[in-house]
Amino acid sequence: PQIKSLHSDRNQNGVKTDLSYLCYRNLTTDRIIIEQCKHSYCMGSANSSRRETMDEREDSDSRDRDQDSDTSEPDPDIATILQYLIRSGQVRIITSEGNRFGRDDSDEDFCSLRSNPQIDPNPDTSAIDKSELKTSTLQSTGRNHCLSCRRPNKLIQMIAKREIGMFGSNNFTRGDCSTVSSSFLPNKLQIVSKYKQKAFCGTYSRDGNIFLTACQDRNIRIYSTKDGDFKLFKTIPARDVGWSILDTAFSPSGNHLIYSSWSECIHLCNIYGNHEVHEALPLCPDDRRFSIFSVMFSQDGSEILGGANDGCLYVYDTERKLRTLRIESHEDDVNSVAFADNTSQILFSGGDDGLCKVWDRRMMSESDPKPVGILAGHRDGITFVDSKNDGRHLITNCKDQTIKLWDMRVFSPTDGQESTRRSVTSQHWDYRWQSVPKKLFQNKKKLAGDTSLMTYCGHSVLQTLIRCHFSPEFTTGQRYIYTGCANGKIIIYDLLTGKIECVLSGHRGCVRDVSWHPYKHEIISTSWDGQVGQWVYSEDQVMDSEDEDEQSRRAEALGLRRSKRIAEKRQKLMRRNSAGGNGTCLLVTPDENSCE
Repeated sequence: PQIKSLHSDRNQNGVKTDLSYLCYRNLTTDRIIIEQCKHSYCMGSANSSRRETMDEREDSDSRDRDQDSDTSEPDPDIATILQYLIRSGQVRIITSEGNRFGRDDSDEDFCSLRSNPQIDPNPDTSAIDKSELKTSTLQSTGRNHCLSCRRPNKLIQMIAKREIGMFGSNNFTRGDCSTVSSSFLPNKLQIVSKYKQKAFCGTYSRDGNIFLTACQDRNIRIYSTKDGDFKLFKTIPARDVGWSILDTAFSPSGNHLIYSSWSECIHLCNIYGNHEVHEALPLCPDDRRFSIFSVMFSQDGSEILGGANDGCLYVYDTERKLRTLRIESHEDDVNSVAFADNTSQILFSGGDDGLCKVWDRRMMSESDPKPVGILAGHRDGITFVDSKNDGRHLITNCKDQTIKLWDMRVFSPTDGQESTRRSVTSQHWDYRWQSVPKKLFQNKKKLAGDTSLMTYCGHSVLQTLIRCHFSPEFTTGQRYIYTGCANGKIIIYDLLTGKIECVLSGHRGCVRDVSWHPYKHEIISTSWDGQVGQWVYSEDQVMDSEDEDEQSRRAEALGLRRSKRIAEKRQKLMRRNSAGGNGTCLLVTPDENSCE
């Protein structure tokens, strides 16, 4: 039977046909699934800003529905309906394969795209080896010593050396503290909260005393994390939400938060106090179908920066209560924005055009929207940008299944920018529901003009705008990069080697956001399985520091026989990993080529 009306509550057979439901139809030998969740493309599609809209037709349809049924026009045929839905980007069409369509929604969300990500066993470190970032990172993590005077990495040995004054003083340096902390990386999962719908955002405050989550159920939850607690102390019902809350941010004072969705407004809320503040901040876009994918406060809290699906950067003045700038910044969606550090006027933006642009806030102008520089080298759209907060370095997560490390002082030449544009234009897949094309894995060579310092691969960027971050300075010296994964994992990379340090497994759905406590070895993951997980260190799942592996590699380099004790310990550790279930940590040794 034909669908009676796109907007009717029930058709002649009594089956709901509202577009927020799934409609199934058999066509000859293929089965087509038409799936439309209101503003389903909000997860950051590859071409939402180029998508054709039919707002005038929708308005006409709405007026027609108000007319008397006796004067209604002939029903549209299925071809017209499909054409409209496909062109507007509101549906997906999948050819049936096997018994795939026997699965329910949760199976599709959690299981259909869980193939193992590709891992580069020998990352190219030639660029980062020549950079000053390597020297500063080794210094901050206590590893900048020659082999003959290398300090011990074991805690007991370090304490013994300190007590007899062999470090030159009776105190550990910051690098020594980082070395000790790196032996206690989080490795055990504790579920601290469960929701009935997908969790999109999860962030620690700057002081680590509160944790904020945003869920598809249109609620923002704020938890107290003082003294090791994780207690809910406030729930904020979000307003004017399309599909889900997409991003959140704390104010510099920590007293307020903002959130964005498929809406023309950013919303400002208070965290503390008896008087409730929930204020809409209109951005007045030109497009009716509008979303802010990323929001951030300026360092003094006077401005809010947002990246939108119309390819523009928006600046809202919180004191004057108006939008002050709308900059045409990218050729497609702006998925992420970030400041270079806590005092800088320099900011970054990453978009679906595959480019990361560097801006000077003092030079931003609507009449002359030119960035101070462009970083190019990705093969697909950028999903997230995170700054090291040193005013120089940043990382970008991308749909080409890689993270890249950049020095903002080394811009990409024109040919590099064109190489990225050509590569992005050649992509014809939708990362929200399709598997990764093989050509993205097969093209391991850098694009011409790629100025990145390092490329990290071993995680999946599918279904949504997955985030990545530098590890905290206080506990790790920022020696790691960590990211969520579409396979329900957290991947932790070594910043300097590009290799996977460990894999944290435990979620059944895509891990969209991860946040490392600024002063503790605790990571909280927010997942599409509706769970908020807290990762802590547990001796039951030992993650020793790499000092024995380093000794082994040095022995091999000198032509010495590898220690039998080290080999036995490694085998024992691998047996533990293989026996682990949910909430396990997989340690990837330098000799392994995969995370499984």
